[in-house]
Amino acid sequence: MLRAIIHAGIFLMALLGLLTAEAMHPATATDSLRQKILALKIPGLTITDIQYINDGPYQPVGSTTTFTGLPAFCLVAITLKPTPVSNIRIQLWMPRNSWNGRFLGTGNGGGGGTIIYDRLANGIKKGFATANTDMGTSPGVDSAVNHPERWADFGYRATHLMTVVSKQIVEAYYGKAPHHTYFVGCSTGGQQALMEAQRYPGDYNGIIAGAPANNRTHLHTGFLLNYNAINETPGNRYSPADLAYITKTIVSAYAGKDGGAPSDSFLTDPRLARFDPGELFKRGRKEEGPRLTDAQLTALKKIYLGPVNPRTGEQIYAALPPGAENSGGGLELQQTPKGAASLLYPYRWALGADFDYRSFDFDKHQVVVDSMLAPLLNANNPDLGSFKKAGGKLIMYTGTADALVPYPDAINYYERVIHLQGSLKKTQHFFRYFLIPGMGHCGGGPGINDFGQNLRTAVKQDSEHDVLLALVKWVEEGVAPAKIIAAALGCCGADSSFRFQRPVYPYPQFPEYTGGDPGDPSSYKAVEHPRGEVLVPAEKYLQ
Repeated sequence: MLRAIIHAGIFLMALLGLLTAEAMHPATATDSLRQKILALKIPGLTITDIQYINDGPYQPVGSTTTFTGLPAFCLVAITLKPTPVSNIRIQLWMPRNSWNGRFLGTGNGGGGGTIIYDRLANGIKKGFATANTDMGTSPGVDSAVNHPERWADFGYRATHLMTVVSKQIVEAYYGKAPHHTYFVGCSTGGQQALMEAQRYPGDYNGIIAGAPANNRTHLHTGFLLNYNAINETPGNRYSPADLAYITKTIVSAYAGKDGGAPSDSFLTDPRLARFDPGELFKRGRKEEGPRLTDAQLTALKKIYLGPVNPRTGEQIYAALPPGAENSGGGLELQQTPKGAASLLYPYRWALGADFDYRSFDFDKHQVVVDSMLAPLLNANNPDLGSFKKAGGKLIMYTGTADALVPYPDAINYYERVIHLQGSLKKTQHFFRYFLIPGMGHCGGGPGINDFGQNLRTAVKQDSEHDVLLALVKWVEEGVAPAKIIAAALGCCGADSSFRFQRPVYPYPQFPEYTGGDPGDPSSYKAVEHPRGEVLVPAEKYLQ
């Protein structure tokens, strides 16, 4: 104990000395840190910026957002070129006097291409030395067309190098390595998270994988199916009123029958909403609201089936979940040429910048895309044995109203991990999965949508309400999260006003309403629902 106190005192004095030097001679401190980083002799590294920033507001260069309430921190920006065509940008923000001794890697989104500053800002507010990478696709995702090495950067290399190099810089700056390391990401960030657990099991002690786009090449096949199905007939697109009508009709038919409260405007477990679209949305119903045309109904039936190989009948990927039609990033985005173009960049990488999506062959072209991109982009390997052996802990989550990364794919991945581990109990020893009722893509949506997953301030800053703090407690104290109290903020992500709270439990448990105030967490209990119960892709589409 005395030795630990002495070491802590020595480290504190060294840190105070460093801070004093920074305050008195910022130029000297900058040059000193630059020399320490260069002394690491990291191949292909260029230092593009070092700044010592005082506490308070800060607007990053090139950003239109001013972040407030920040602690004083040191900013290091670097570029890495592991190959001649690579261009991986990384920023590392390190609290100058409020470091908690931990490193936090954070994920990107979509096709990357930019530094996500709010992850950096929120990370240092929590005391973490925090890093983010553009994944090597600056200045835009199409810069990777005809550059397979940049596909590898995007798929796994940028995140791993961000992690390894940032930890070296953290140690050079503080004079001490972080005692624990964590990663938080959602969507593409969820792909990064699972890729780290699978390929580099020693990089992180704890990982949070939200709405993981890990089955990357087939996820985008789902977007393509939706676009083609809707645009097969001219004038067939859904208006906002059409989509609101579809979602409201489904929710009205099943709310309260899937574990949630009868008054819910979202579904708790959409797997229990088994219906015939032709019957539920048939023309001539007396209820008020829009009516779907025959062509719209035909497209909707295809969408609920998900992408299928037309020659073999094999399932390629999950389908849009019922109740997610009106969710952000859903069919309203996916049905337009501009929206589709923003989502279908892997096809431009594999099939050329001018590829016509309407000509896509879900049999032959899918083979081409998978052969070129799947080995680099897909994080589908269920063998997490090395991560488990290293003592790593993993939390995965998805929203039931997520229209961009449908939760059934995460269920399928988790079930494959369970199968390989031999039991749910063995899997939950190091890997737990939470399905979030009514949450959209990484947040928002009509249901619960905030539990600290985006590093913003949760309703309460403790391990029962904040998923990152729950992970830290699991890693460092051995207490696995059995329940997280999530909040519903705003309406569909429109604002941050508090609406209600609800508990969420590790899959296959769901929160079931027992009576009383639907907004009170005590009105719910954990009930185990059937496992699986979703469309399962063919094995060749799980590579």
